[in-house]
Amino acid sequence: MPKMKTHRGLAKRIKVTGSGRLKRRNANLSHMLEKKSPQRKRRLGRMSDVDSSNEQAVRRRLGI
Repeated sequence: MPKMKTHRGLAKRIKVTGSGRLKRRNANLSHMLEKKSPQRKRRLGRMSDVDSSNEQAVRRRLGI
């Protein structure tokens, strides 16, 4: 059986922390920023965790 290949598009978007958690970038920070509050923009600029319901599928695609 051949090895599973890493999904390269996903690997560029997801970072694995030292403890093994998956971090991702938030959506909605690329355009129409005038109507969004500074607090909301700061929050969207931070990395967030991959949701637990998606984590198993993401790990499988990453080959972890």
